[in-house]
Amino acid sequence: MEESYSAHRLRVLNDPEMETLTLYEQKALLVNRELDAHGMGKYQWYIFFLCGFGYLIDLLYAQAFGLVATPMMQELGFSTPALGNLFSSFSAGLTAGAFVWGVLVDIIGRQYAFNLTVLIAAIFGLCLGAPSNYDGILVLTAFVGFGIGGNIPIDTTICLEFLPQNRRFLLAMLSIFQPIGVVICSGLAYGFIPQYSCGDGADGKPLPACNSVASGQPCCTKASNMGWRYLLYTLGGICLTVFFLRFVVFRFQESPKFLIYRGHDEKAVRVLQHIAKFNNRECTITLEAFAALNDEDTSGASRETVKPMLGGGDAQAKSSFGDKMKVEFSRYKLLFAESSVTRLTILVWITYIFDYWGFSIAGSFLPNILLQKNRAISISLKETYRDYIIIYSCGIPGVLVGSLMYAVPFIGRKWAMIASSALMATSLFLFAAVNTEASNIGLNGMEYFFQSMFNAVLYGWTPEAYPAPIRGTACGLASFWGRLFSIVSPLIAAHLLSLSLNGPLYLAGSGVFVSTVAILLIPTRHMGAKSY
Repeated sequence: MEESYSAHRLRVLNDPEMETLTLYEQKALLVNRELDAHGMGKYQWYIFFLCGFGYLIDLLYAQAFGLVATPMMQELGFSTPALGNLFSSFSAGLTAGAFVWGVLVDIIGRQYAFNLTVLIAAIFGLCLGAPSNYDGILVLTAFVGFGIGGNIPIDTTICLEFLPQNRRFLLAMLSIFQPIGVVICSGLAYGFIPQYSCGDGADGKPLPACNSVASGQPCCTKASNMGWRYLLYTLGGICLTVFFLRFVVFRFQESPKFLIYRGHDEKAVRVLQHIAKFNNRECTITLEAFAALNDEDTSGASRETVKPMLGGGDAQAKSSFGDKMKVEFSRYKLLFAESSVTRLTILVWITYIFDYWGFSIAGSFLPNILLQKNRAISISLKETYRDYIIIYSCGIPGVLVGSLMYAVPFIGRKWAMIASSALMATSLFLFAAVNTEASNIGLNGMEYFFQSMFNAVLYGWTPEAYPAPIRGTACGLASFWGRLFSIVSPLIAAHLLSLSLNGPLYLAGSGVFVSTVAILLIPTRHMGAKSY
């Protein structure tokens, strides 16, 4: 063992790439090299698809509430301004989930958060179709949102930490599961809602809610309006299936980078050996390699950091509570470590705020606005739900184009986000100006194409911009700020909808343009740098 230790120590001393790195970064570099040597193995593909299912669930529900809003409103009898409460309730849960799970994933680890978020969404999702009053639905909606809210920051963090460096474009490809989720949800809605919804009354108008008419009068009963409930029960079943796949079929291993910055070097090596065995490869990394880095003579820039430090091995894991708290607070300083990082963090928050502002309004109100516009030109309910499937299918090529832009010279992540966000906003303004069947399908399809492209690149790039010790927290906080403002935006949009059909479209488009400006101001050097 002594010879092995000496050999590793000599190799570290002679490695020029190690010289300017902190102790944690040096260990993370060894992990990167090991995963790069594995390539895109079977374990990585399992992780990619299971993380993708988290993205799918996120948009299943975001789309569902927009699709069930009209039949739900008809049966329960709440007003158009009160419709905003449904979307705000979901957004409030998403906000709490993004913050809590985003922070917890860097404290309790990726493994527990990976499974608990989906389990919570499944439990409350299966109950969501049961209540017969609006308040009960709002409460359950918030809890579903709490479970789902952590999915994107957690799943991107996990996927990045297991992918080889030359496959990081797959982070953007994760977003392809979002339009797939929307199409699945729209397809299920097409099957359930037109067939199991209240029809029109004798006067040709939609039947009123039973709580708004005298007893014995024709009204929209629960028994005749089960379509939206069938849809929500089905989505809860999909969530439960994803939990089963994550927890029973495939046993996810804790992230080696999380274990390293928590001081558990030996566990990190065991995980890497497990991955290598799963991929039918040899693991070349050993505990002696980390031990050589822990030697004070080979710790490079890390000697200037707080002791015990991030990635400090047994000395960190066995340190006092006070020392552990110092290490913990040193992580959060990484968000504002220097002026350029502070600028990055603030601009990322602004981007997420107005991106979520725009697409939460679009996702919540575009189905309702399209339904009303189609009614005005005598297009049936069934045809409208068919149009939803056509429109949201456009998101799939949008994600593919966004992923391809990752590697295109002179475009890359930054200009792909600038172009897609600007065109997304433009399509919202154009939709407000016209009303024909072709333009309604075309402009909504254009909006969702560029929305999917924009979010694919944004969600894939954000975890790249931060190191692993703060990665989950950084993504979670960005998502938290976005979700927080998406609580307010549907309330404003619902008020505008009661005044003007196109009001929410202008509100959403204006917000997305702010994101465009924020991305333009992000320093280019933070785009596509090596991740630790």
